[in-house]
Amino acid sequence: MTGQHPWWREAVVYQVYPRSFADAAGDGVGDLAGIRQHLDHVRDLGADAIWLSPVYRSPMADAGYDISDHTDIDPAFGDLADMDALLAEAHRLGLRVLMDFVPNHTSDQHPWFRESRSSRDNPKRDWYIWRDEPNNWRAALGAGSAWTWDEQSGQYYLHLFLPEQPDLNWRNPDVVAAMHDVLRFWLDRGVDGFRIDVAHCVGKDPQFADDPRCAAGQPLSDFNDQPYSHEVLRGLRGLIDSYPGDRVLVGEVNIRSTRQVAEYYGADDELHMSFNFPPLDAPWDPVVFRMCVREVERELGAAAAWPTWVLSNHDNERHRTRYGGSLRRTRAAAVMLLSLRGTPFLFQGEELGLENAVITPENRVDPGGRDGSRAPIPWLARHPHGWSGKDPWLPFPPDAGELSAQSSAGDPGSVLRLYRRLIAERRRSPALRAGDWTELPSPPEVLAYARRADADTRITVINFADHPRRFDVRGDWQIRVSSDGDGQGEAFTGRLLGEQALLLEPRQENPAAARSPV
Repeated sequence: MTGQHPWWREAVVYQVYPRSFADAAGDGVGDLAGIRQHLDHVRDLGADAIWLSPVYRSPMADAGYDISDHTDIDPAFGDLADMDALLAEAHRLGLRVLMDFVPNHTSDQHPWFRESRSSRDNPKRDWYIWRDEPNNWRAALGAGSAWTWDEQSGQYYLHLFLPEQPDLNWRNPDVVAAMHDVLRFWLDRGVDGFRIDVAHCVGKDPQFADDPRCAAGQPLSDFNDQPYSHEVLRGLRGLIDSYPGDRVLVGEVNIRSTRQVAEYYGADDELHMSFNFPPLDAPWDPVVFRMCVREVERELGAAAAWPTWVLSNHDNERHRTRYGGSLRRTRAAAVMLLSLRGTPFLFQGEELGLENAVITPENRVDPGGRDGSRAPIPWLARHPHGWSGKDPWLPFPPDAGELSAQSSAGDPGSVLRLYRRLIAERRRSPALRAGDWTELPSPPEVLAYARRADADTRITVINFADHPRRFDVRGDWQIRVSSDGDGQGEAFTGRLLGEQALLLEPRQENPAAARSPV
């Protein structure tokens, strides 16, 4: 790292889904001690930080996003001592730790909500959003009404997600103070930042007006975009900035408009970064990716906002599954992901080339049907793949032994070794870490771009076609990384194999080529 930018601008962040990462307790459920035991895998990969999906105390109606105590660890994952040990070990290995912050809602089992629903005159009544009559807002994870009748107190309460997840009222200053205290609790323990769940949902229309999109069946969380959300984020940013060490806020603003998402960076006084969601939906298609990258560069570039890139996460299909199960496409996508301008976020297991697990009605757990991407990580080649002697909470993904971390580490041609090589290239190249981005003329099936920083230049070329194509580039270039290993270390002749991606660098004997690649 150069030290010229905040660490997160040049970082690779690795998402850990704790329930499925590694199990130290032997009960088939991943835990904090298991994560700690496998941090060397993340370090050896070359990542700079881990982001933990929720580990707070929770009834688990929505996989821990329904929190009943923000300042404690759920017993399924361990306890606060385990969390402190994880933080200490991560920092010893040079890894930063981000936690999930869930500001929009709590569990209906949270003491705050229990008080709120106990009576209309309870001091915490206004900590949540209550109304005599519901409007037409619809909830996600079921898409029914976003309002549930509470028989005890005789009003409806709002929940943009499950009824077990009542929404907090961020217009109440006591709520703001209490949630700020939650952040302070974890920052004081050494957490390096937070991923903010549904950051765009905290502000609600104060008029509670019906919305025609909800009348058409769309959940409000798909498009909620209120000015007050920005006020909430400015308050969180001010708190974060009061701590030393470049603490960071990464937002989940799940609005599929890059221009609207850019507004959540504010004037460098809201989010440091926000997730870029279109690639999570994208099929293996050059037109889709070309338009996506162009839009990010246009909209975020105009706002001087730092992009993020992600291909898989805990809420979406793994990208290999989305690409039809193709390992060639998965490998080519890795070259693209780790060479675009911005901070890449990796989802655990994508570095092994995993697909979604096969989920049946009998083993389904998640109310939103997202179990496939959350399958356990296979560490060892032999079943049960490092998960003690007990079957884990979900089935393993296909080819678990062949794609296990153990098998992959010993295979020079594995997806894991490709990810390690690509991340190592980011570390050695100022252009890849923080340089600018320029699209290069290419055939329709090919996406090509240059990254430049001072005297350093790299070119990425991705062939989306399943047959060879040509890409002509001025100058003398060599193949630094090839997605399939073909031609690596050789001079680039302009020939691309089907579904192959290349990372090019100027040949040492002719560095002047870097100045004008087209």
